[in-house]
Formats: sequence, C-alpha cells, structure tokens
Amino acid sequence: MICPKCRSSMYAVEVEGHAAERCAGCEGLWFELREQEHLKDINGSAAAIDCADAAKGRLYNNVRNYNCPSCGGPMVKMVVPEQPHIQIEQCGVCHGAFFDAGEFTDYAEFTLGERIKLFFSTFRK
Repeated sequence: MICPKCRSSMYAVEVEGHAAERCAGCEGLWFELREQEHLKDINGSAAAIDCADAAKGRLYNNVRNYNCPSCGGPMVKMVVPEQPHIQIEQCGVCHGAFFDAGEFTDYAEFTLGERIKLFFSTFRK
C-alpha cells in the first residue's frame, strides 16, 4: 500500500487482532472501515501504533488531491464529530480513514473536557 499523502510505502501494525497501516515516511495511519473505532477502545493502542510527533503530522495538513490507498477513490477532509479539532481524511467509496501522525493519539484520548463540551453543546441546539 502507498501513502496517500507522501507516497511512501505503508506497512501493517496490529494490536489485539485489529490492524492499521502506518506510513514509513510521514507516519500517518490508514484504517479500513471503522477500524479506528475498535482500536481506540484498546488500552495502549495509540502508543503502540501512533508513535510519531503530532508536529510531523501537521506538516502534511495542506496536501491536496490524493486518492484512497485501498480502493483509489476520492478522499475528503472531515472532522471527528465528537472532537471537531481533529481533521481526518476519509474515502468516499470504501470509507477508510487516514489520520496524520499524532491524530490517532488525540482521537483515542477523548478527554473529560471534551466530553463536557460535547454534553453542553447538545443543550445549545
């Protein structure tokens, strides 16, 4: 598999039977359909698979016009609904997701403060 952002090779990383692909260059992570949701609930998974600094991941935020490394479909930038400060890229065809380095760690650490913001935001609507 080839990284959609930096075009380097990707290799498999696994935690308790759940897999992702990590880029050898930019260290971003590719997850097949909803695999990130399973992995975030496994204690220590973020430290095991997202070992790069978030600053490195931010260097690739402006990369545009890339395709899905799995099916070749178009990728779109999205926010994680419960954590809108996290912007991921998702395939419009197979719904796989790409997290830049450091984003999965942030995603897996859904903090108390974020939970409180989410709770109170439901009352403002």
